[in-house]
Amino acid sequence: MKAIILTDFGSVDNLVLSDIEVPVAANGDVLIKTSAISVNPIDVKTRAGKGVSALLKNTQPMILGWDISGVVVESKTAVFKPGDEVFGMANFPGLGKTYAEYVSVPANHLTLKPASISHAEAAAASLAALTAWQALVSHATIRPGQRVLIHAAAGGVGHFAVQIARQMGAYVIGTASAQNRDFVLSIGANEHIDYKAQPLAEATQDIDFVLDAIGGENIDHSLAVMKPGATIISIPSGKNELVKEKAEANGMIGYPIRVQSNGGDMKQLADLLADGRMKAHVSQTFGFDEMKKAHQQIETGKTQGKLVVLPG
Repeated sequence: MKAIILTDFGSVDNLVLSDIEVPVAANGDVLIKTSAISVNPIDVKTRAGKGVSALLKNTQPMILGWDISGVVVESKTAVFKPGDEVFGMANFPGLGKTYAEYVSVPANHLTLKPASISHAEAAAASLAALTAWQALVSHATIRPGQRVLIHAAAGGVGHFAVQIARQMGAYVIGTASAQNRDFVLSIGANEHIDYKAQPLAEATQDIDFVLDAIGGENIDHSLAVMKPGATIISIPSGKNELVKEKAEANGMIGYPIRVQSNGGDMKQLADLLADGRMKAHVSQTFGFDEMKKAHQQIETGKTQGKLVVLPG
């Protein structure tokens, strides 16, 4: 089968299209013929030697990727059968190895793909959507009417978070560039803030909950607009180590999270996708031989919604 091997940590030139053996499905796994892969910032960070690269360094062949949608061709579980269309985030933060034509994935990391969405949309609604869901639903206690601030609201996690927060009855404020204003409002945000136009503290106040996808100084700016006792969850690894300490110093609650593969949560997302209450915005698609270009697009930090790689 075709797979994209990372020959060593570093530049995109280290992503090499290769021929390797089809993996063998372990007990509890399903073997999936890949229809679509989504690429995330964590893929790019890991390729460069950051992210979760420590988990990959002793693995050969070294294959990146976690988001997948495809068709079951072999099942070692009673949960799915051959022919089922499934999607999910494979084995994160372990090794997903989805940059391949066939992937063996634990069944409890997957759910059935709704017939109403494409494989590209399903792959896009995996790691990023799951991160938003676990932050807003599994970790937070958002109540109807609360003021929720979503940073990078036009990005992968952000555009799902806006939609989920609105489903929970929150008043949603999204930060993004001016050129993404219409997009952020179109997916359900009540307000858009151009983060380049003015300091955050001049644009909003009295925030009950913040989802931070940027880290660093953005945590300080967020704390300045939050209510006493409000919560901030920060997701960018490597830039949010002090969020708990800083929040507590200001009488607030703060902590980082790392998304975990969870088929039950994927089923909740599938239900939202099935009837259109949540939509995956796929801004660009690439061929399997264009994975380098996909990584380079993610590196710009300006991807609207999600991008997808199609192996076929």
